[in-house]
Amino acid sequence: MRTDETSTSRAYQRCVRTIMDTTDPDIWFDEQGVSSHAITFDRTFAHELARAQSGERREELDALVAEIKKAGEGKPYDCVIGISGGVDSSYVALQAVRLGLRPLAVHFDSGWNSELAVDNIHNLVTRLGLDLYTHVVDWREMKDLQLSFFKASVANADTPTDHAFGWVAYTQAEKYGIKYILSGANYASESVLPAAWGYDAGDARHVKAIQKRFGSVRLKTYPLMGLVKRNLWYPEVKRIRTIPLLNYVPYIYADAKREIAEELGWRDYGGKHYESVFTRYFQGYYLPTKFGFDKRLAHYSSLILSGQMTRDEALELMQTTNYPEELRAQDHAFIAKKLGVSVDELEEIFSRPPVHYSEYPNSKASTDRLFAFTAKLGGLLRKLRILR
Repeated sequence: MRTDETSTSRAYQRCVRTIMDTTDPDIWFDEQGVSSHAITFDRTFAHELARAQSGERREELDALVAEIKKAGEGKPYDCVIGISGGVDSSYVALQAVRLGLRPLAVHFDSGWNSELAVDNIHNLVTRLGLDLYTHVVDWREMKDLQLSFFKASVANADTPTDHAFGWVAYTQAEKYGIKYILSGANYASESVLPAAWGYDAGDARHVKAIQKRFGSVRLKTYPLMGLVKRNLWYPEVKRIRTIPLLNYVPYIYADAKREIAEELGWRDYGGKHYESVFTRYFQGYYLPTKFGFDKRLAHYSSLILSGQMTRDEALELMQTTNYPEELRAQDHAFIAKKLGVSVDELEEIFSRPPVHYSEYPNSKASTDRLFAFTAKLGGLLRKLRILR
């Protein structure tokens, strides 16, 4: 039951089970002070997560692996894994090889990789014996697009990288006739992520609109992928499935970090998704400073709900920083220089009032309609395949 409404003047409140609070403008609480995030977790994710963590999904996993292997017979690879150098994707790759799969590792080089990320990716593919395809973006286009998103003053400023990663995975899967993409998305460490803190990175119309409004370079080679191709052509027509592999296995985040460190020579970045210099800056400074959004709240709350961290431990961690001021200042100067603006110009851009993504053209309504259509179409196609 919802007991309060979002408003600009609402009183501050924090969930009694997690550490999510009213910095999420859409959060609501029941009479006991339990947040909508915890309630949604209980209703939507808790059962399947418990089955995975206890090993009860092993039979399903074995059947899925057999299906992937069969679909990949006679092909150089049987699945695709998008590799960023982070914990989740690295652990997916390790698990896939342990299961006897033959993945093609793919990576989108956005120009923002830290040296540590490059080393982690190199160690991963070398130790696991994987082939790696890296798509290197045209930096002139990427730089201009990234600056456009900053000028737009939207919270979803990491969209230029996130949008392209999906394109790389799908196009390589199509090239080799691969029917499965293994994703690092998971319930154990990512069940909480407020929609109000960002927007769908897959919305090509939104990307093009912001670049048209604020950019100075035409996007000729940047890998845009439209609504129909992303949500209909690849998953339904080409029948390329995206599998959240970590939702089938016991996934303890701290243990996963230890395993990839021991077996793959992986080294820690100090924060979730900090493998990218830009993402580190985006999550550690841009979002908290300009919008008041601290993604650590969501990450720690996810770990609380999956039983991997206590609420007290999370609250204690929130009193510390994983982004020291010296590193932030270094990144600030580096990002300004790499984007071709002065530090003063970058700070002036950041000082502009926040803007909601909906102020720019987008495909939210069309995406909702397409999802409803593809759900019906997918059901029909599955019935037809069964009847054959």
